[in-house]
This record gives sequence, structure tokens and C-alpha cells, in this order.
Amino acid sequence: MPTSCAIDGCRDAVPREAPVELCERHLNAAAEWSGREFGAPDLLPGPCRLCGSRLGVRYPSGWLCAVCEWVHGELIDTELPPPRVDVVYYLRFGDRVKIGTSANPRQRLAAIWHDDLLGFERGDRRLERRRHEQFSDERFDRTEWFRLTDRLGAHVDTVRRGIDDPWDLYARWLSEAVALRG
Repeated sequence: MPTSCAIDGCRDAVPREAPVELCERHLNAAAEWSGREFGAPDLLPGPCRLCGSRLGVRYPSGWLCAVCEWVHGELIDTELPPPRVDVVYYLRFGDRVKIGTSANPRQRLAAIWHDDLLGFERGDRRLERRRHEQFSDERFDRTEWFRLTDRLGAHVDTVRRGIDDPWDLYARWLSEAVALRG
């Protein structure tokens, strides 16, 4: 049996699947307010110029890329060199993991035979060396390849926690570096 709207003076019926006791008119008003205040997930009108994603958040004032938070339509100064963002990467090939570093991971990873990109950590050669020391028991002699043990797998899971696609994280780091540069 339908109940009436919880708004004083409104006697309209509440839809059966409504999450709160509001009629359709008041649910729509709440949704519009929420979209203005917090944005609404939606596809961007075109790919993000910074990271290429089509996922966006629409506000009355414009769009943000949902991946790297770049303001859609804002120009990128192409005369400036791209920012340098060093990463430590974890690549899986069979039951082995390569721990390496690069300032240009797309180019570097394209040159390495691998099954999966497991994750990125923001860091340079110093962090890479610390990881090599941390997992020295798993290391294949004098290489950057390591046995995929439970211990190394747990570390990769920690690095990847909350990240569906490591490339989205890298795009956000690039976007932050561009924004900080001004």
C-alpha cells in the first residue's frame, strides 16, 4: 500500500521502489539539488585532452574528467614539455614479477614482454632499490625479476588497493603535475 510523501502538505504517493518517503516530484527536486551540489556522473562530451577518458562528472558550471579531474575544454599548453612523473611498476609474466621504474611507462612497458600490469607506485630509482632490497629473497639473481610469492603478492595488493586500472592512477598523477605547473 503506497504511503504519502514525507514533505509537509504534500499528499502525493511515494513510488514503491523509492529509497526515501518522497513522491516523484520531491525525489526529482532532491536529485537536481544533489547534481548541482555534488555533480552527476555522465559521459564527457568528448575525450579528456589530458588522459583520454570519456568518464566525467557534470556540474552546472561545466565538466570534470572523472579519472584525472581535468576541467573538460580547458586547453593544455602543448608548448611545454610533458611533466615528469616517475613510477615504480609491477609487471607479471607467468609466475614472475618485474619491479622496475620509468618516467615514461607507456613506452617502457611496450618494450617488455608481460601478461599483466599489476600496479604503479609513485617513485623513482630510490624506491625501486628499496623494493628490490625488500623482496631480495624472491629475486632472480642480478635481475629485476622476482618470484610471485604470497609476500610480494600482498605488497602488490596493497599498492593496488582501491585502483581498478593503474593507468587511471598514472593519468591522475600526470594531471596533478600539469596543474601544479600552472
